[in-house]
Amino acid sequence: MTETGMNTSATPSPGREPTDTGTLLEVRGLKTEFVTATGRVAAVRDVSFSVRRRQRLAIVGESGSGKSAMAMSIVGLIQPPGRISGGEVLLDGRNLIGLPDKEMSRIRGRRISLVFQDPMSAFDPIRTIGAQLVESIRAHQPVSRRVAGRQAADLLGEVGVVDPAHRLSDYPHQYSGGMRQRVLIAMALANSPELVIADEPTTALDVTTQAQVLGLLDRLVTDRGAALMLITHNLGIVAGFCDSVNVMYAGQLIEESRSRDLFRSAAHPYSRQLLQCVLRTDRRQQGLLSTIPGALPDPTRPLHGCAFEPRCPRGKDNSLCRSTEPDLVQVGTHGGRQLAKCHFAGAHEPEETK
Repeated sequence: MTETGMNTSATPSPGREPTDTGTLLEVRGLKTEFVTATGRVAAVRDVSFSVRRRQRLAIVGESGSGKSAMAMSIVGLIQPPGRISGGEVLLDGRNLIGLPDKEMSRIRGRRISLVFQDPMSAFDPIRTIGAQLVESIRAHQPVSRRVAGRQAADLLGEVGVVDPAHRLSDYPHQYSGGMRQRVLIAMALANSPELVIADEPTTALDVTTQAQVLGLLDRLVTDRGAALMLITHNLGIVAGFCDSVNVMYAGQLIEESRSRDLFRSAAHPYSRQLLQCVLRTDRRQQGLLSTIPGALPDPTRPLHGCAFEPRCPRGKDNSLCRSTEPDLVQVGTHGGRQLAKCHFAGAHEPEETK
Protein backbone atom coordinates (compact mmCIF):
# COMPACT_ATOMS: atom_id res chain seq x y z
CA MET A 1 0.00 0.00 0.00
CA THR A 2 1.57 3.26 -1.10
CA GLU A 3 0.44 6.63 0.17
CA THR A 4 0.49 9.46 -2.30
CA GLY A 5 1.81 12.12 0.07
CA MET A 6 -1.00 14.40 -1.12
CA ASN A 7 -2.35 16.29 1.83
CA THR A 8 -3.53 19.78 2.43
CA SER A 9 -5.61 21.84 4.79
CA ALA A 10 -6.87 24.01 1.95
CA THR A 11 -10.33 23.59 0.51
CA PRO A 12 -10.37 22.93 -3.23
CA SER A 13 -12.11 25.72 -5.09
CA PRO A 14 -12.86 26.25 -8.78
CA GLY A 15 -9.37 27.64 -9.42
CA ARG A 16 -8.34 30.66 -11.45
CA GLU A 17 -9.36 31.32 -15.00
CA PRO A 18 -6.49 30.94 -17.45
CA THR A 19 -5.29 34.08 -19.21
CA ASP A 20 -4.23 33.18 -22.71
CA THR A 21 -1.75 35.70 -24.09
CA GLY A 22 0.19 33.48 -26.47
CA THR A 23 2.52 30.50 -26.18
CA LEU A 24 5.86 31.13 -24.48
CA LEU A 25 7.25 27.61 -24.04
CA GLU A 26 6.46 24.46 -25.98
CA VAL A 27 7.69 21.01 -24.96
CA ARG A 28 7.49 18.38 -27.71
CA GLY A 29 8.13 14.67 -27.17
CA LEU A 30 10.62 15.23 -24.34
CA LYS A 31 12.51 12.11 -23.23
CA THR A 32 15.04 12.04 -20.38
CA GLU A 33 16.89 9.01 -19.05
CA PHE A 34 19.60 8.13 -16.54
CA VAL A 35 22.13 5.36 -17.05
CA THR A 36 22.58 3.34 -13.84
CA ALA A 37 24.20 0.07 -12.83
CA THR A 38 20.80 -1.64 -13.02
CA GLY A 39 19.86 -0.24 -16.43
CA ARG A 40 18.50 2.86 -18.12
CA VAL A 41 15.97 4.75 -15.99
CA ALA A 42 13.31 6.44 -18.09
CA ALA A 43 12.56 9.58 -16.05
CA VAL A 44 10.56 11.49 -18.68
CA ARG A 45 8.73 9.55 -21.40
CA ASP A 46 7.61 11.45 -24.49
CA VAL A 47 6.03 14.46 -22.73
CA SER A 48 4.44 17.30 -24.74
CA PHE A 49 2.70 20.44 -23.48
CA SER A 50 2.86 24.23 -23.76
CA VAL A 51 3.00 27.18 -21.37
CA ARG A 52 1.28 30.46 -22.16
CA ARG A 53 2.44 33.87 -21.03
CA ARG A 54 1.00 34.75 -17.62
CA GLN A 55 -0.22 31.19 -17.15
CA ARG A 56 -0.14 29.50 -13.74
CA LEU A 57 0.49 25.87 -14.60
CA ALA A 58 0.70 23.20 -11.88
CA ILE A 59 2.63 19.96 -12.39
CA VAL A 60 1.38 17.30 -9.95
CA GLY A 61 1.99 13.62 -9.28
CA GLU A 62 3.62 11.24 -6.83
CA SER A 63 7.31 11.37 -5.99
CA GLY A 64 9.15 9.64 -8.79
CA SER A 65 6.63 10.59 -11.46
CA GLY A 66 9.18 12.70 -13.37
CA LYS A 67 8.15 16.24 -12.41
CA SER A 68 11.55 17.53 -11.30
CA ALA A 69 13.44 15.67 -14.03
CA MET A 70 11.22 17.35 -16.58
CA ALA A 71 11.87 20.79 -15.05
CA MET A 72 15.62 20.22 -14.99
CA SER A 73 15.48 19.09 -18.61
CA ILE A 74 13.71 22.30 -19.64
CA VAL A 75 16.41 24.50 -18.12
CA GLY A 76 19.32 22.34 -19.32
CA LEU A 77 20.49 21.10 -15.93
CA ILE A 78 20.49 17.36 -16.65
CA GLN A 79 24.02 16.12 -16.04
CA PRO A 80 25.64 12.69 -16.68
CA PRO A 81 24.68 9.95 -16.09
CA GLY A 82 21.48 11.67 -17.20
CA ARG A 83 20.75 12.79 -20.73
CA ILE A 84 17.93 14.12 -22.88
CA SER A 85 17.38 11.36 -25.40
CA GLY A 86 14.68 12.97 -27.52
CA GLY A 87 12.28 15.82 -28.09
CA GLU A 88 12.39 19.60 -28.21
CA VAL A 89 12.00 22.47 -25.74
CA LEU A 90 11.01 25.58 -27.69
CA LEU A 91 11.24 29.01 -26.08
CA ASP A 92 9.54 31.48 -28.41
CA GLY A 93 10.13 28.94 -31.16
CA ARG A 94 13.84 28.41 -30.46
CA ASN A 95 14.91 24.91 -29.48
CA LEU A 96 16.91 24.91 -26.23
CA ILE A 97 17.96 21.25 -26.46
CA GLY A 98 21.59 20.97 -27.49
CA LEU A 99 22.49 24.64 -26.96
CA PRO A 100 26.04 25.23 -25.67
CA ASP A 101 26.35 25.64 -21.90
CA LYS A 102 27.36 29.29 -22.28
CA GLU A 103 24.23 30.05 -24.27
CA MET A 104 21.97 28.18 -21.83
CA SER A 105 23.55 30.07 -18.94
CA ARG A 106 22.43 33.31 -20.55
CA ILE A 107 18.87 32.00 -20.81
CA ARG A 108 18.73 30.61 -17.25
CA GLY A 109 18.07 33.43 -14.85
CA ARG A 110 17.38 35.94 -17.60
CA ARG A 111 14.45 34.34 -19.44
CA ILE A 112 13.77 31.24 -17.32
CA SER A 113 14.37 31.07 -13.56
CA LEU A 114 14.23 28.04 -11.29
CA VAL A 115 13.21 28.16 -7.62
CA PHE A 116 14.52 25.01 -5.93
CA GLN A 117 12.71 22.95 -3.30
CA ASP A 118 15.55 23.16 -0.76
CA PRO A 119 16.76 26.77 -0.56
CA MET A 120 19.77 25.92 1.60
CA SER A 121 21.23 23.69 -1.11
CA ALA A 122 20.78 26.49 -3.67
CA PHE A 123 23.14 28.88 -1.85
CA ASP A 124 26.88 28.83 -1.29
CA PRO A 125 27.13 28.65 2.53
CA ILE A 126 30.43 30.56 2.71
CA ARG A 127 29.30 33.59 0.68
CA THR A 128 26.91 36.31 1.81
CA ILE A 129 23.40 36.58 0.46
CA GLY A 130 24.28 39.97 -1.01
CA ALA A 131 27.30 38.62 -2.89
CA GLN A 132 25.20 35.87 -4.43
CA LEU A 133 22.36 38.20 -5.41
CA VAL A 134 24.81 40.70 -6.92
CA GLU A 135 26.49 37.92 -8.90
CA SER A 136 23.12 36.78 -10.26
CA ILE A 137 22.24 40.32 -11.34
CA ARG A 138 25.60 41.11 -12.94
CA ALA A 139 25.62 37.80 -14.83
CA HIS A 140 22.76 39.12 -16.96
CA GLN A 141 22.89 42.91 -16.65
CA PRO A 142 25.79 45.29 -17.52
CA VAL A 143 25.73 47.17 -14.21
CA SER A 144 28.34 48.03 -11.59
CA ARG A 145 28.58 46.26 -8.24
CA ARG A 146 27.20 49.35 -6.52
CA VAL A 147 24.13 49.45 -8.74
CA ALA A 148 23.65 45.69 -8.44
CA GLY A 149 23.91 46.02 -4.65
CA ARG A 150 21.11 48.59 -4.61
CA GLN A 151 19.01 46.33 -6.83
CA ALA A 152 19.70 43.38 -4.49
CA ALA A 153 18.56 45.39 -1.46
CA ASP A 154 15.42 46.49 -3.31
CA LEU A 155 14.66 42.88 -4.20
CA LEU A 156 15.02 41.72 -0.59
CA GLY A 157 12.68 44.48 0.48
CA GLU A 158 10.22 43.49 -2.24
CA VAL A 159 10.01 39.93 -0.90
CA GLY A 160 9.49 41.09 2.67
CA VAL A 161 12.97 40.98 4.22
CA VAL A 162 13.17 43.58 7.01
CA ASP A 163 16.16 45.96 6.88
CA PRO A 164 17.29 44.52 3.52
CA ALA A 165 20.41 46.66 3.09
CA HIS A 166 21.80 45.35 6.37
CA ARG A 167 20.80 41.74 5.73
CA LEU A 168 22.71 41.61 2.45
CA SER A 169 25.82 40.98 4.54
CA ASP A 170 24.28 37.93 6.28
CA TYR A 171 25.08 34.34 5.33
CA PRO A 172 22.43 31.79 4.30
CA HIS A 173 22.45 30.03 7.70
CA GLN A 174 21.45 33.33 9.34
CA TYR A 175 18.11 33.24 7.51
CA SER A 176 15.19 31.02 8.51
CA GLY A 177 13.90 28.43 6.04
CA GLY A 178 11.02 30.66 4.99
CA MET A 179 13.29 33.67 4.56
CA ARG A 180 15.76 31.66 2.46
CA GLN A 181 12.86 30.70 0.22
CA ARG A 182 11.99 34.40 -0.10
CA VAL A 183 15.58 35.15 -1.11
CA LEU A 184 15.41 32.44 -3.77
CA ILE A 185 12.30 34.11 -5.15
CA ALA A 186 14.11 37.46 -5.05
CA MET A 187 16.89 35.86 -7.08
CA ALA A 188 14.27 34.59 -9.52
CA LEU A 189 12.85 38.12 -9.81
CA ALA A 190 16.27 39.71 -10.26
CA ASN A 191 16.37 39.69 -14.05
CA SER A 192 12.64 39.84 -14.80
CA PRO A 193 12.33 36.34 -16.34
CA GLU A 194 9.46 35.40 -18.61
CA LEU A 195 9.02 31.95 -17.00
CA VAL A 196 9.61 30.87 -13.40
CA ILE A 197 9.71 27.16 -12.56
CA ALA A 198 9.10 26.66 -8.84
CA ASP A 199 9.90 23.12 -7.66
CA GLU A 200 7.97 22.39 -4.44
CA PRO A 201 8.65 25.89 -3.06
CA THR A 202 6.37 25.52 -0.01
CA THR A 203 7.00 21.91 1.06
CA ALA A 204 8.97 22.52 4.28
CA LEU A 205 7.15 25.71 5.31
CA ASP A 206 4.39 26.31 7.84
CA VAL A 207 0.95 27.31 6.57
CA THR A 208 1.43 31.05 7.21
CA THR A 209 4.80 31.16 5.44
CA GLN A 210 3.36 29.06 2.60
CA ALA A 211 0.72 31.73 2.04
CA GLN A 212 3.35 34.46 2.03
CA VAL A 213 5.53 32.61 -0.49
CA LEU A 214 2.52 31.97 -2.74
CA GLY A 215 1.73 35.67 -2.54
CA LEU A 216 5.21 36.46 -3.82
CA LEU A 217 4.81 34.00 -6.68
CA ASP A 218 1.43 35.53 -7.45
CA ARG A 219 3.13 38.89 -8.02
CA LEU A 220 5.40 37.28 -10.61
CA VAL A 221 2.35 36.73 -12.76
CA THR A 222 0.14 39.71 -11.91
CA ASP A 223 2.74 42.48 -11.57
CA ARG A 224 5.65 41.29 -13.68
CA GLY A 225 3.78 39.35 -16.37
CA ALA A 226 5.79 36.14 -16.00
CA ALA A 227 4.45 32.64 -16.55
CA LEU A 228 4.67 30.25 -13.60
CA MET A 229 5.17 26.49 -13.63
CA LEU A 230 4.51 25.25 -10.09
CA ILE A 231 5.64 21.72 -9.26
CA THR A 232 3.75 20.62 -6.16
CA HIS A 233 2.12 17.72 -4.35
CA ASN A 234 -0.34 20.03 -2.59
CA LEU A 235 -3.61 19.93 -4.50
CA GLY A 236 -5.12 22.54 -2.19
CA ILE A 237 -2.60 25.05 -3.53
CA VAL A 238 -3.42 23.99 -7.08
CA ALA A 239 -7.15 24.53 -6.53
CA GLY A 240 -6.89 28.12 -5.41
CA PHE A 241 -3.74 29.33 -7.13
CA CYS A 242 -3.28 27.71 -10.56
CA ASP A 243 -5.43 28.00 -13.66
CA SER A 244 -4.18 24.80 -15.35
CA VAL A 245 -2.92 21.39 -14.22
CA ASN A 246 -0.71 18.74 -15.80
CA VAL A 247 -0.82 15.38 -14.00
CA MET A 248 2.27 13.18 -14.41
CA TYR A 249 2.63 9.46 -13.79
CA ALA A 250 5.62 7.19 -14.49
CA GLY A 251 7.32 9.93 -16.51
CA GLN A 252 4.26 10.50 -18.69
CA LEU A 253 1.74 13.31 -18.93
CA ILE A 254 -1.53 11.48 -18.23
CA GLU A 255 -3.96 14.39 -17.82
CA GLU A 256 -3.98 18.02 -18.92
CA SER A 257 -6.84 20.18 -17.70
CA ARG A 258 -8.07 23.50 -16.45
CA SER A 259 -7.88 23.51 -12.67
CA ARG A 260 -11.61 23.89 -12.15
CA ASP A 261 -12.35 21.02 -14.56
CA LEU A 262 -9.91 18.69 -12.80
CA PHE A 263 -11.59 19.23 -9.44
CA ARG A 264 -15.06 19.11 -10.95
CA SER A 265 -14.56 16.02 -13.10
CA ALA A 266 -11.09 14.48 -13.33
CA ALA A 267 -10.86 12.36 -16.46
CA HIS A 268 -8.04 9.91 -15.62
CA PRO A 269 -8.47 7.23 -12.90
CA TYR A 270 -5.12 8.24 -11.38
CA SER A 271 -6.20 11.89 -11.12
CA ARG A 272 -9.44 10.84 -9.43
CA GLN A 273 -7.55 8.73 -6.91
CA LEU A 274 -5.17 11.58 -6.15
CA LEU A 275 -8.16 13.80 -5.38
CA GLN A 276 -9.57 11.16 -3.05
CA CYS A 277 -6.33 11.32 -1.05
CA VAL A 278 -6.80 15.01 -0.25
CA LEU A 279 -7.98 16.05 3.20
CA ARG A 280 -11.06 18.22 2.67
CA THR A 281 -11.90 20.71 5.44
CA ASP A 282 -15.34 21.32 3.93
CA ARG A 283 -16.35 17.69 4.44
CA ARG A 284 -16.50 15.49 7.49
CA GLN A 285 -13.65 13.00 7.42
CA GLN A 286 -14.56 9.43 8.29
CA GLY A 287 -11.77 6.94 8.89
CA LEU A 288 -8.29 7.09 7.38
CA LEU A 289 -7.31 9.06 4.32
CA SER A 290 -7.48 7.15 1.05
CA THR A 291 -4.30 5.76 -0.46
CA ILE A 292 -3.48 4.37 -3.89
CA PRO A 293 -2.59 0.65 -3.74
CA GLY A 294 0.63 -0.52 -5.35
CA ALA A 295 3.58 1.50 -6.58
CA LEU A 296 4.93 3.25 -9.65
CA PRO A 297 6.21 0.87 -12.34
CA ASP A 298 9.90 -0.02 -12.50
CA PRO A 299 11.46 2.85 -14.52
CA THR A 300 14.21 0.55 -15.85
CA ARG A 301 11.69 -1.59 -17.70
CA PRO A 302 9.80 -0.63 -20.86
CA LEU A 303 6.11 0.00 -20.50
CA HIS A 304 3.60 -2.28 -22.18
CA GLY A 305 0.10 -0.95 -22.35
CA CYS A 306 -1.13 1.63 -19.84
CA ALA A 307 1.42 2.58 -17.16
CA PHE A 308 -1.31 2.84 -14.51
CA GLU A 309 -2.99 -0.49 -15.38
CA PRO A 310 -1.61 -2.50 -12.40
CA ARG A 311 -3.09 0.02 -9.92
CA CYS A 312 -6.24 0.96 -11.83
CA PRO A 313 -9.66 -0.45 -10.81
CA ARG A 314 -10.84 -0.41 -14.39
CA GLY A 315 -7.65 -1.92 -15.74
CA LYS A 316 -7.99 -5.18 -13.80
CA ASP A 317 -8.28 -8.17 -16.15
CA ASN A 318 -8.55 -5.80 -19.11
CA SER A 319 -6.44 -7.02 -22.02
CA LEU A 320 -6.69 -3.68 -23.85
CA CYS A 321 -5.13 -1.79 -20.91
CA ARG A 322 -2.38 -4.39 -20.54
CA SER A 323 -1.42 -4.58 -24.21
CA THR A 324 -2.06 -1.18 -25.79
CA GLU A 325 -0.73 2.20 -24.69
CA PRO A 326 -3.57 4.75 -24.71
CA ASP A 327 -3.30 8.07 -26.51
CA LEU A 328 -3.67 11.45 -24.83
CA VAL A 329 -7.13 12.39 -26.10
CA GLN A 330 -9.62 15.21 -25.65
CA VAL A 331 -12.38 14.43 -23.14
CA GLY A 332 -14.91 16.32 -21.07
CA THR A 333 -17.93 18.41 -21.85
CA HIS A 334 -16.97 21.67 -20.12
CA GLY A 335 -15.88 23.44 -23.28
CA GLY A 336 -12.22 23.73 -22.26
CA ARG A 337 -9.11 21.73 -23.07
CA GLN A 338 -9.07 18.51 -21.05
CA LEU A 339 -6.88 15.64 -22.23
CA ALA A 340 -6.40 12.22 -20.64
CA LYS A 341 -4.16 9.27 -21.47
CA CYS A 342 -6.69 6.51 -20.85
CA HIS A 343 -8.75 4.10 -22.95
CA PHE A 344 -11.76 4.94 -20.76
CA ALA A 345 -11.01 8.64 -20.22
CA GLY A 346 -13.86 10.41 -18.47
CA ALA A 347 -15.81 7.22 -17.80
CA HIS A 348 -16.86 6.47 -14.23
CA GLU A 349 -14.94 3.82 -12.38
CA PRO A 350 -16.63 0.51 -11.58
CA GLU A 351 -19.15 0.89 -8.77
CA GLU A 352 -17.26 -1.33 -6.31
CA THR A 353 -14.17 0.93 -6.43
CA LYS A 354 -15.89 4.10 -5.30
